[in-house]
Order: sequence, then C-alpha cells, then structure tokens
Amino acid sequence: MQIVRHLQKHTKSYEKSGPEKKLVHSLFYGLVGMTFFLIIWVVVGYFVFRRPGYEQFSGFMPLPAVNALFGLLFEKEFWVSVVASLRRIGVGILIAFLFGLPTGLLIGFYWKLRMITNTPFQFIRMISPLSWMPIALLLFNEFESAIYFLITMATVWPIIMNTSFGVSRVNPHWIKMALNQGATNRQLILHIVLPASIPYILTSLRLALGVAWIVLVPVEFLGISSGLGYIINDARDTLEYDRLMAVVLAIGIVGFLLDATIRQIRQLFRWTWVS
Repeated sequence: MQIVRHLQKHTKSYEKSGPEKKLVHSLFYGLVGMTFFLIIWVVVGYFVFRRPGYEQFSGFMPLPAVNALFGLLFEKEFWVSVVASLRRIGVGILIAFLFGLPTGLLIGFYWKLRMITNTPFQFIRMISPLSWMPIALLLFNEFESAIYFLITMATVWPIIMNTSFGVSRVNPHWIKMALNQGATNRQLILHIVLPASIPYILTSLRLALGVAWIVLVPVEFLGISSGLGYIINDARDTLEYDRLMAVVLAIGIVGFLLDATIRQIRQLFRWTWVS
C-alpha cells in the first residue's frame, strides 16, 4: 500500500508540474530507458552472438549495427525505400480512413447498426492481416495494389472501432441541447459528434499506424524492388547482418517519429465534450 501511495503521490506531482518540467522528466526517463535497452542489447548479444560458431552473426551487435545505420544515411537506395514504404503506409491508411471514419461514425451514432455489425466486424477483425495475402495476390495484378489492400485490411478495424467508441462517449447533454434546437441527425454528426470524437479518431490513426508499420515488412517481401522490407530481405540473402539490423533500427526510428507526431497533434485537441 505504501508503494501504491508513493506512486500516486509522484503521479499527481507530475501531472501538476509545468510543461518545461514535464519535458525534462520525459527526456531524462527516456534516456534512462534507452540506456537500459542498450545494456540489455549488449549483454544478450554478447552471450548469443559471441559463442563459438555464431561469429558470423556478430553484425547484430550494437556497434556494427549503428555503423551500418550511419552508412545507410548516405545511400540513395535507402531513402528511396523509406519514401516507398511511407507511401504504401500513407495510401493504405488513407483508404482505411476514408472507409473506416464514416463507418465508425454511423456505427457509433446508430445503436441498432452497431448491434448488427458488431459480430461480423469482430470476427473479421480477428483474422490476421497476413492471412489475406494469397487473396490479395489473386485479386490484384500488381504487387503495389496488393500491398495497399493488405495494409488497408490491417488498419481499417482500429479506425472503425475507436471512432465508434468515441461517438458513443459524446456528452449526451450536448446532443439533447442540439435536438431541442431542432438539429437533424446530419447536423448532429457533422457539428457535434465529429468534432467531439477527434481525439478518439487521432488515437485510432495512431493505432492504425502501429499496425501498418508491423505489417509493412512482411508484405514488402512480395517481389518488389524497393521498401524497407525489401532491404531487410536482400540483406538476409546476402548475409549482411549488420545492414539488416541497421534497417530494423531505421524502421523503429521512423515509426517512433511518426507516432510522436500523431501524439503531438492529439495534444492540440483536448476537447471537453465527452462525458
């Protein structure tokens, strides 16, 4: 109990602190966390890749991987692949958003529609996105189109579910007030429900981005000649393990920056319209 009270005390103290202090805390604890991560990486790498017969995998160690990462920064192929991967992520999430946003709004607003769609949506959502790969190859003649389809199938569900949840959390007093003023369902959705659901929509995009970033690498094994997944596959085939690990680090860095960008945008929408 004393530990819980101690943690609650420090949590309240942190929440009451100013933005400058929060930034310092975030940077400090982030640095501590990365230090522990590097220590674990070094220790595990030493015991795993320094054993007799495993010397060829020493490229997975921190120093060779970081050196290879700096080398990637000066390669045109790497930046072309980064742009290609980001384009696939962007197009896939955009398609998912164009379908998932209105679907989530309608499901969240009309409870009967939510009851009808809940079971089939939950069923399809639990199917692994990679399970759709053979179907995607049959449906589309181009690998790029198949990749867009797979990323869309992976990201549409968090957008639908989070958006509908946000709609269901809209303060009912605002809706009653609008209805008393003669607002139609269309006006309710556009002028009250949609603005009040923006934090949840941004959260859904953050979740979708995380899922898409995980699915991206295996789907880029589909016979294409660019992308971060392609570079990983190529490095594996050529036994360049330091380069392979460097691309893994690059994927983590780019994904972290994208996630941080969405988190910062979400901070701008601290709406109080939800109950």
